[in-house]
Amino acid sequence: MHQADVLGPVRQTYSGTAEFPPMAAAYKQVSQVVRETGLLQRTGWFYVLVGAALAVAFGGAVTGFILLGDSWFQLLIAGALGIIFTQAAFLAHEAAHRQILSSGPANLRLARILAAGVVGISYSWWDSKHTRHHGNPNQVGKDPDIEVDTISFLETDAARSRGPIRLLTRYQGWLFFPLLALEGLNLHYLGIKHLVTGRKVTGRWFELALIALRLAVVLVPVFLLLPLGMAFAFVGVQLAVFGIYMGASFAPNHKGMPIIAPGARLDFFSKQVRTSRNITGGWWATWLMGGLNYQVEHHLFPNMPRPHLAKAREIVRDYCSSHGVPYTETSLLRSYAIVIDYLNRVGLAARDPFDCPAVAQFGRA
Repeated sequence: MHQADVLGPVRQTYSGTAEFPPMAAAYKQVSQVVRETGLLQRTGWFYVLVGAALAVAFGGAVTGFILLGDSWFQLLIAGALGIIFTQAAFLAHEAAHRQILSSGPANLRLARILAAGVVGISYSWWDSKHTRHHGNPNQVGKDPDIEVDTISFLETDAARSRGPIRLLTRYQGWLFFPLLALEGLNLHYLGIKHLVTGRKVTGRWFELALIALRLAVVLVPVFLLLPLGMAFAFVGVQLAVFGIYMGASFAPNHKGMPIIAPGARLDFFSKQVRTSRNITGGWWATWLMGGLNYQVEHHLFPNMPRPHLAKAREIVRDYCSSHGVPYTETSLLRSYAIVIDYLNRVGLAARDPFDCPAVAQFGRA
């Protein structure tokens, strides 16, 4: 099912529970089936294999970097590192959701080490932001993922934009994916800013130490062994690939889905299912997106291991079908088209009404 087939206009806003069928018991019923099926059990073997694969990939990238030496082919290694760091970020995301290890504290330690020590992003910054998103996806004033950050996800934000940002907002749909090339740098910056300026940051000094160590391990060999221009190009490509890959994996999940009004009170099941979009494709999409292709199931069961999400999809989809709850999934390319169209529609609010020739002619009459 495509998003437009079940939800109508992508800017649809829900203002209250009257829009939804009574689903108060839905989550409890689905959860019972999922639990009895064993889909919440840990799959340590899977994550050992993923971790081993990432370790081999890192080793291969380091070996290639050493063998290539002073060569512009190093940019291929930089691109490969961008992909590897994104895959490590997926693992950090899963550890933060307690999907990997059996105990909560062990998962949190692993998530912090992967996020700060491997990827270079503050775990405490990301965790605070992501927790609020999971609790209130696409709800105005509560979901930080739809707050304006260069890109406007709400028409009210687009209308308030000024200066160069306003010009960018007018065409933000077309500019969205090019701008993701800067998202990697933005993620590093926001995390460090949070650690340096935030109040009561858990693990502040540990994360700063991990990030500093990680920067030294990554940057020192690059600037020591490569010519200065090539070194900057290497870092730029790595950050660009990382930002585009991260953004392209997270953007399809909620962008263009219904926006929930600030005061709306919705049951958990309806809120999570109706604001999330799955990506079709099966195993390859799961590997490519780190399990984020099953966004509906991930939001309903955040601590479910990646290998079990496909099975949970069958249960949740059948339940939604029998209870008349729209279940949205589409192809990856189609989801990108929806995101671009949605952002362009929002961006219209930043355009001067006299930009339209018909309106301008009417205004002069």
